[in-house]
Amino acid sequence: MDVLDSAILGVIQGLTEFLPVSSSGHLELGKVLLSDDSVPKESMLFTVVLHFATALSTVVIFRKDIFEIFKGLFQLKWNAEFEFSIKIVLSMIPAALIGFFFETEMELLFADNIILVGFMLVVTGLLLFLTDKAKPTEKNVTYTNAIIIGIAQAIAVLPGISRSGATIATSVLLGNDKSKAARFSFLMVVPLIFGKIAKDLSSGEISTETPHILALSAGFIAAFLTGLFACTWMISLVKKSKLKYFAIYCFIVGLTAIFITQFHA
Repeated sequence: MDVLDSAILGVIQGLTEFLPVSSSGHLELGKVLLSDDSVPKESMLFTVVLHFATALSTVVIFRKDIFEIFKGLFQLKWNAEFEFSIKIVLSMIPAALIGFFFETEMELLFADNIILVGFMLVVTGLLLFLTDKAKPTEKNVTYTNAIIIGIAQAIAVLPGISRSGATIATSVLLGNDKSKAARFSFLMVVPLIFGKIAKDLSSGEISTETPHILALSAGFIAAFLTGLFACTWMISLVKKSKLKYFAIYCFIVGLTAIFITQFHA
């Protein structure tokens, strides 16, 4: 993989991690468009690097929120920060269970399964349309909501289902405030990403002896910078109920992927 290809995939990851169009689905489409020869053998390491970059951009955007959460936790008493942390933990359980018990089955979903990506993008589009039509509220995420949103996050392991789209849509459709839904969606994934990165690095299955340092660096920088932009933009879009435009985009890309797959079948 050369530096340009790496940067392109980094931009795709950075944008689609936060924008409701499925990062995993677009990375699969991107790998196909760039051809198999452009995907390095150490693609697992490359994926880890990209996810670390987007997780870091989330930390930067929500640094004040994260600081307040830790500040509240260190008070060692029942407070709003402690309650929020419990909700985050509850939301992580479904995805953590899926990752622990079905890791091999999950990897099979990412085998150039473009038709699956296409159909799941259409599902994502439907969710986004429903989210835009939801009435504004000021409701906070409840404990039960956190578990249901966590289940949506676990389902979003399917390539083509947007994690941010699924979790924000689920939260909003449960009657929660749109801004609070976006905040919860982005914060709930940070511990999971860092946990997955730690697990992958400690497994010994990732080769860190790679001659493609420049390519990895280009991918990291591209994903981090575009992640900062996309995360900020997404929060604004959710508040203004502008997700229908991404719904249309998901329909177009999803149906195109399905058509191309059938045409070449």
